[in-house]
Amino acid sequence: MSKQIRALGIIVIVCYVALFVKLNQVQVLEADAYGNRSDNTRQLQRDFNQPRGDIITADGAVAATSEERRAALRYQRVYPDGELFSAVTGYYSFTLGSDGVERSYNEELAGRTASLKLHRLSGFFSDTSSEGDVVLTVRKDVQQTARDALGDRAGSVVALDPRNGDILAMWSSPTFDPNVLSSNDADAAAGAKALYEAAPTKPLLPKSYRERYFPGSTFKVVTATAGLTSGAVTTTSPEYPVVTSYIPPLTTRAISNFGGAACGGTLMVVLARSCNSSFAQMAAENTGPDPMIAAAEAAGFNQSVPLDLPRPARSVYPTDFGSVVSRPEGAAPVYEDTPKLAQTAIGQNDVRATPLQMALVAAGAGNDGRIMAPHVMSEIRARNGDVVEEFRDFPWRDSMSTEVATTMREAMIGVVTDGTARVMQTDGWEVGAKTGTAQLGTNPPKSHGWMIAFAGPAGQPAHVAVAVSVEGLDGVSEATGGSTAGPIAKAVMDKALEVLG
Repeated sequence: MSKQIRALGIIVIVCYVALFVKLNQVQVLEADAYGNRSDNTRQLQRDFNQPRGDIITADGAVAATSEERRAALRYQRVYPDGELFSAVTGYYSFTLGSDGVERSYNEELAGRTASLKLHRLSGFFSDTSSEGDVVLTVRKDVQQTARDALGDRAGSVVALDPRNGDILAMWSSPTFDPNVLSSNDADAAAGAKALYEAAPTKPLLPKSYRERYFPGSTFKVVTATAGLTSGAVTTTSPEYPVVTSYIPPLTTRAISNFGGAACGGTLMVVLARSCNSSFAQMAAENTGPDPMIAAAEAAGFNQSVPLDLPRPARSVYPTDFGSVVSRPEGAAPVYEDTPKLAQTAIGQNDVRATPLQMALVAAGAGNDGRIMAPHVMSEIRARNGDVVEEFRDFPWRDSMSTEVATTMREAMIGVVTDGTARVMQTDGWEVGAKTGTAQLGTNPPKSHGWMIAFAGPAGQPAHVAVAVSVEGLDGVSEATGGSTAGPIAKAVMDKALEVLG
């Protein structure tokens, strides 16, 4: 009998240990996996039945909040300004999930971070809840200016502070109303999403940081940086011939200047006039592939942008131009894909960039060559207003040396004073810019119009950098960027300078 009791005791102990191990496996080791399963709605039900923090702009506007409902789900997410901040806030839906700040800072908004829990404990005898408010770097006044200036045209606007990476505005059109996606009415939310997804203009896609385009002539800033950094180009040499087009080695296809205009000269002149022929020759004959690749990657191409929003697109610059075919005396080696290299110098062929990336290119030129990590979160506040977390600014890339940055700053200022970006002139501020037109086809001719710019006090780091792209314009002309994207960029830049000082 004692043996049987002992055996039964051992079995009970083994079962208890197995149960203990399994319980810890489920509740501790696999808790996140179970919590994140798509068919597990218990976590969501808990979240939608308790308060959630607000998303607040840098100038005090409420971009997202929760409203109490008398329903199975006690709270519903509401966006007072509708589509205005949708590219930044994203949406928060019981059935569709989340995007934007709602996704990136979900733990903070739900009050589940250690700093927010500790803050609540410090006020143990108060009724303060633990959810946190996310305060943005984005300003409503600058964002509204971006929306109004772009109007009903398809395109994107990005404005940021080059000194710290604060994103001041991020607007894309067409866009969406996050209120309809965040409705607790599952059928209504699903129907709205289906309509948005069916639209060929892709309104759910925040194109300012998730869509890539030909950057066109705005990329000439990177090409010029490659030339200066490699030492193959200076402000006085070479002096490119005044021609209407350039034919790279190994091809008979010419790269023409816009409108067949004759163009040439030294670096400052060809950047101000945006000479395709000169920049194509610069890459093909003066720098070669390696300096071009290095300059592009130093500016952020082919890199993952450390933006605190979900899934930012990686801008791309090609890295394979084949083998060396010949080594002309006094010129860069000729590669199998030198014709392609020449096209990349003017932002065509396989070059693709987000509007955010091109804003960072301008920011580097205006900030002594340093690109700060772009971000939309400024700080996290507890519900009583105490700051529990601040974004710590950090440098992301050194796009060029300070010496090269000084030259590029002067060159881009020349584009404003004597070149294709005269529309950007602003009294009392030093402004540098670059226009761009990216050709999309010839039947019928279409293009994207671009403007990138920086502005600030003379001789000091720029206070604002802007990138504007206007999509699918009729015709192809270097004036396209200046006449369409230029006024938009100037309006946003002026408003940012007004509020930042």
